[in-house]
Amino acid sequence: MPGSIQSLERAAAILRLLAGGERRLGLTDLSVTLGLAKGTVHGILRTLQQEGFVEQDAETGRYQLGAELLRLGNSYLDVHELRARALVWSDDLARATGESVRIGVLHHGGVLVVHHVFRPDGSRQVLEIGAMLPLHATAWGKVLVAHDPVARAELDGVLKPFTKRTVVSPAGLDLECAVIRERGWASEREEAVEGTAGIAALIRDRRGTPLGAVGVSGAVERLTGGGEPLPALVAAVRDTARAISRDLGASPF
Repeated sequence: MPGSIQSLERAAAILRLLAGGERRLGLTDLSVTLGLAKGTVHGILRTLQQEGFVEQDAETGRYQLGAELLRLGNSYLDVHELRARALVWSDDLARATGESVRIGVLHHGGVLVVHHVFRPDGSRQVLEIGAMLPLHATAWGKVLVAHDPVARAELDGVLKPFTKRTVVSPAGLDLECAVIRERGWASEREEAVEGTAGIAALIRDRRGTPLGAVGVSGAVERLTGGGEPLPALVAAVRDTARAISRDLGASPF
C-alpha cells in the first residue's frame, strides 16, 4: 500500500490546529506546536491561503480558517440535509408513480446517487446509493448540466456513447439543455441503458442554487407513450422537486 503524502499530512495538521483552541494562530505558534521549521509551515500556509482554506489577518498576521472550508462544509451539510428532507417526498413519489426514485448530486464529473427508493412492486432490485450516473446520458445529469455551470464545465471533452441513442454532440446537448431550462424538467430514453427511461427535475437549496435532482426511472413502455414521457409522471416528478426545494428553504420556482 502506498505511503501517505507528508505535505498533505502537515497541511491537515495545520487546519486541525486552526479549527480548535484560539482559532487564530501565528506562524511561530504553528511552527512550535507542530515541531516544524517556520519556512516549511509558511510554505504550506501560503498554498492553503491561495486556495482559500486559510486567511491571514492583515493587522496581527495571525492565521484562521478560510471561507472555502466553510463552503465545502456547507456543501457537505446540504447533501445530508437533502437526504433528510427528501425521505418522505421520495417515498410518496415512488408510491404515486410505481417507479424507482433516485436523488442525485453533482460529484466528480457525474451524478452521485445519494438516495434511492425501490419500485414498490416487490420485485428483486439492487440498491443504487453510491452509484454514479453519467451527466450527459441521464435525466438527472441533464437537468444539472442545464442549470449548473459547474456541471456543464465538467463535460468539456468527449461525450461517451452508452447506447446508440446517447447524445454525444456538445452542441446537441446544449440545445437540449435550453429546452430543459424552458420547460423545467429533463428526460432520457434509452440513452444510458437500453430499455430504460428516466424523468428528473431540479432541486434547489435555500440560496436558490442547484443542489441536486430527483426523478423516476423504469422501463420505456411504462414511462413513455408515443416516444414522449407520460405527462402524469412529469407532473409528479416536478411536484416532488418543488416540495423538496421548498423544505430546503428555496423560494417557489
